[in-house]
Formats: sequence, structure tokens, C-alpha cells
Amino acid sequence: MWTYNSVFYQIYPIGFCGAPVHNDGVTVPRIRKIMEWSDYLKDLGVDSILLNPIFDSDNHGYDTRDYKLVDRRLGTNDDFREFTKLCHENGIKVVVDGVFNHTGREFFAFKDIQEKKWDSPYKDWYKGVNFDWQSPLGDPFGYEAWQGHFELPCLNLYNQQVKDYLFDVIRFWVDEFDIDGIRLDCANILDFNFMKEMRTKTASMKPDFWLMGEVIHGDYSRWVNPEMLHSVTNYELHKSIYSGFNDHNFFEIAHNVRRLEAIGRQLYTFLDNHDEDRIASKLKVKEHLYPVYTCLMTLPGIPSIYYGSEFGIEGKKEQGSDASLRPHLELSDYADAMTDNPLTALIAKLGSIHQAQKALCYGEYKELLLTNRQYAFARCYENEDVITAVNNDEQSTTLHIPYQGPKTQFKGALSGKDYMVQNGSIEITLDACGGDILI
Repeated sequence: MWTYNSVFYQIYPIGFCGAPVHNDGVTVPRIRKIMEWSDYLKDLGVDSILLNPIFDSDNHGYDTRDYKLVDRRLGTNDDFREFTKLCHENGIKVVVDGVFNHTGREFFAFKDIQEKKWDSPYKDWYKGVNFDWQSPLGDPFGYEAWQGHFELPCLNLYNQQVKDYLFDVIRFWVDEFDIDGIRLDCANILDFNFMKEMRTKTASMKPDFWLMGEVIHGDYSRWVNPEMLHSVTNYELHKSIYSGFNDHNFFEIAHNVRRLEAIGRQLYTFLDNHDEDRIASKLKVKEHLYPVYTCLMTLPGIPSIYYGSEFGIEGKKEQGSDASLRPHLELSDYADAMTDNPLTALIAKLGSIHQAQKALCYGEYKELLLTNRQYAFARCYENEDVITAVNNDEQSTTLHIPYQGPKTQFKGALSGKDYMVQNGSIEITLDACGGDILI
């Protein structure tokens, strides 16, 4: 699967492009703004983009109006077609958000029920439709809503007509825009049979089509298997990374990696996203950003950078609002980041290292050294051994990393230093809040 040696860049387009929060119905080709970033993304080592919802919606993108129309605030279908074409010409894959658990209230099937009530042919398209009570929003019927938000009525994914409609939507996006995959919103509560059917249907549409689900808790292997999804969001590793650094406890990270080892390489790994506080706001020690990204790019998984975090920007949820997590960015404000921002430069280097080393994409994980404040592990694949060593202490340290592999000499990809294997170990000095990748 192409994703295993990819580096993703996640974008929430409505915020990124500076679109109005509420859909005003005015068509503006803001999606073209992302095209301006194509050269920058290549320099960053990115070869895949994940776009959060771009279906036409009422407000935040997850309240879909029309599944076959690009959100007017972002442009037309032709604008998006040109966008995906440019991405593919630049070697960048495009994955979009599939919001299939619920719709907005302006979706045609819901409006038909509002108008025709029990005579609507779509009354079974939604969960829990009951004409014996009214919804809190004044509808002449009740229904099941996502987490009690009645602006988000839940689709009935046990209804074959609903499933066939959504599969047709996916085929439309593949045929019209040649998208490369879908992130399934709320995959943790989607019907398993629905996802199994989707796997079969999409494989026939495009053999290397990627299905990734949003799953926070649970046994990830229930979703990631040959019958269902290729990947899910690795929230466990996300939590253990920032917590492990904040508590100076690498044992938490290492335990999580070992627990998920069987499917770890397939999981979508991240430090922050459109629903989570920025990693720069979560870390108690800002200098930890450097070893944190080194871990992201070298531990098992498919790494993803959330737009703007490579510049070290901060953002926290405020009074339940995600607005500060989804800001409008202008590339001109960060034109010199590759040379002037050490974090951006490091992430770009890490991206190129990740893509160049097959061991970091496919390699077996081997723990070599573990203390509360220092951590070293190898990724081994065929004739490649790549060793990562990181230090979360606020002072430099010298380590002797045990190594029993076939290699006798390594080069520090970040430091440029030469390392020799002597008496079954490698001596390495790490800067405070630093790290190195030995190739």
C-alpha cells in the first residue's frame, strides 16, 4: 500500500482557506489557495494530503448538504478537479474526509422527511425516526442525532439503499476527481458490515484506494484487517507521546509501541489535528518539539503533520470551540520558515529521511535502550538498520546503546557525526532535548 512510505499533511480547508464559518452560499475558489503550497509541501517532505470535509455543508463541514458538490465556500467541482490534478502531477496523493455517519439538516433526504413525514420514501434513511414526538429543533418527528447534536441526524447504515447511495458517492469522487482514499469520520461507531462492503466496493473502483477510520479508543485490530480498513487514527500513540515527554516518562511511549506492534506500521500517527490542541500548546517544555517530531517520523506508523504545527504555532480549544485549532494561514507569512525556523527545517529533514529509508516505513521495531529520559530503538528491514535515539532531559547526556546487528558503522542523519559499533554498543552524546537518527 502506497501509504506505508508516505508523509501526510492534514488540512482543515474551511479554516485554512479563510472561508466564512457559516455557508453563505457564495461560491469562491478558495481551494486554489492550497495549490500555492504545493512546492512548499514537497520541500517539507510531504507526498500525501488529508483534507477534512470538503462536501457542501451548512457550517463546519460535518453537516453535509450535498455529497456530490464541493463546498461552495471552497469553490466549484472544477476547481477541486484542477486541485487534485495538480497534486497528482506533483506526486502528491489526495485523501478526503468521508462523513457518512450523519448529515446536515439541509440534506435532500432529511428535508423530504420534514415535508412528507411518514409518506417520505426516505423515512428509513435515518436512525430512530419516530413520528410520535418532535425533535428539539421543531421537526414533526424525532430521530437519533450524533452525540445529541440534532443538527447532525444519524444515517441508518443498516439500510441497503443508504449504503448504495454512499458507495455511489465514493465512486463519484473517484471517477470525477481521482481521489486516492477516504478518512471515515466517526469510524468507531460505523456499522462493521458497512465498512466491509466499502472495502470490497472501493477495491473494485481503484485497487490501491486507502480507507482510514477515525477511532479513538478500543482494539484497533477490530477495524484494521484485510476485510475492513487499512488504517485508523492512532490516538493511543498521540496521547502517550505528549504525556511521555511531559512526565519525562519514555516508558509510556515504549509500552504503547510494543502493545500495538502487530499493526503499528499501518496506523495513522499524529501529534495534533483539527480536534486536538496543538502539540506546541500541550508540551510543558517547548524544546521537546524537536525530539517529539523525531519520534513521530521514526516510530512505526504513517506520520502526519497538521498544517501550521511545523511552524510551532499554538492553539487550544476555547469554551468548546475548535476555531483556534483551525486557523487561516497565508504562505507568505512563513516564506522563510525553511531557513529561519529551526523546527520547520528539522521536520523537512525528517520527512526526507523517512521517505528515503525503507526501514522507517516497513521495518520491524526493536527496543534498544529505555530510561525515563532517554530512548533508543531500531527499525530493521531487509539489509537496513536505522536507529533513533532521543533525550527528553534538559541537559545533554552520553549513552551506550546496545546493538547486536550486522552493521559496524553508522552516520548521524541529523548531527552528521560518525558512529562506530564497539564491543556490542554505540556511544552517542545527545544534546538537551535532542536526538539523532543513525543510518
